[in-house]
Amino acid sequence: MLFDYVDGGAGGELTVRENRRAIEAVRLLASAPHDVSTCDTKVSLFGQTLSLPVIIGPTGLASASWPRGELEFAGAAARAGTRYVMPNAASIAPGEVARAAEGNAWFQLYPPPDRELARKWVAQAQDAGISGLEVTVDVAAPGQRLRDARNGFVMPFRWGPKKAFDCALRPVWAMKMLYHGQPTPYLEIDGGKAASAAANQSENRRHRFTRALSWDLLKLLRDEWRGPLLVKGLVDPSQALHAVEAGYDGIVVSNHGGRQLDGAVSSMEVLPEFRAAVGAGFPLLVDGGFQSGVDVVKAIASGATAVQIGRVGVFALATAGGQGVDHLLGLFRAEIENTMALCGVTRLDQLGPHCIRPQSWRSFEC
Repeated sequence: MLFDYVDGGAGGELTVRENRRAIEAVRLLASAPHDVSTCDTKVSLFGQTLSLPVIIGPTGLASASWPRGELEFAGAAARAGTRYVMPNAASIAPGEVARAAEGNAWFQLYPPPDRELARKWVAQAQDAGISGLEVTVDVAAPGQRLRDARNGFVMPFRWGPKKAFDCALRPVWAMKMLYHGQPTPYLEIDGGKAASAAANQSENRRHRFTRALSWDLLKLLRDEWRGPLLVKGLVDPSQALHAVEAGYDGIVVSNHGGRQLDGAVSSMEVLPEFRAAVGAGFPLLVDGGFQSGVDVVKAIASGATAVQIGRVGVFALATAGGQGVDHLLGLFRAEIENTMALCGVTRLDQLGPHCIRPQSWRSFEC
């Protein structure tokens, strides 16, 4: 049930597959000969230097995959010289995450129905030492995640014979959960009453979000937050300039990893349009289906400043905790360096549309 929660998407999971197909359709242009003795994977973001253009994005319920998983993510990001985005649905206090990330954690905010509660959460994150804020806006309605509905997956767990048997088949995970206790969201709207009544995780999420979301509310959050502020969940390029006008410092082009609107366009497909809309210097992040350093190089050549990873990070965490995430980020770094060398560039800012040949995967369909 937990694997399905992480791996699954909305509806028939068409958008999940579209994300991968769009990335795979972009072809890199190998270029030689060039002196690529040293390839630099550093990127500048909001006046700070990241050692590689890969950010661990917000993934809810990480502590269900590994005990205190948010702290493992934060520590791995700090060791790699990058950033971790603490999810709104984390089971660890913001202060603990900020300390584990050595002051370099960001916080993801799902704006709740209560604006005063939004202010409270923002102040709590800021007081805890969180350095950046990502406001997620693509959850006016929760995606219909059929795997979760089929499994009856909801946090906190609601037990039945099928779930008990499922857990019994995975004794190592079950013993970890018994020892550490099942994770519960640290930030609650109503003391957990809605969560305890929900039949599955999509229904649980329905109580946490507002449909009355507008740029007016997002401007209010700009007034409340002192550090870097990003809006996450845009795939409509016409919204890009609204984010700039509202005072946001960056955009995360994202379709929620295919977990919201089934049949939506891929993030990679619209990324060049966002870059054209905001201009060359504006920080533009992207997520949705990125699994390797090759994928990251394709994204940067298509207009991204950096890439946020989701599922692949959770799988690394579930495999070996913080050491698994360390290994994953090491693989990303090695793959980015290797791909840069084969493309004939030594710095990320040398990547651009001239390094790729986009192809529509649809043209190969019967």
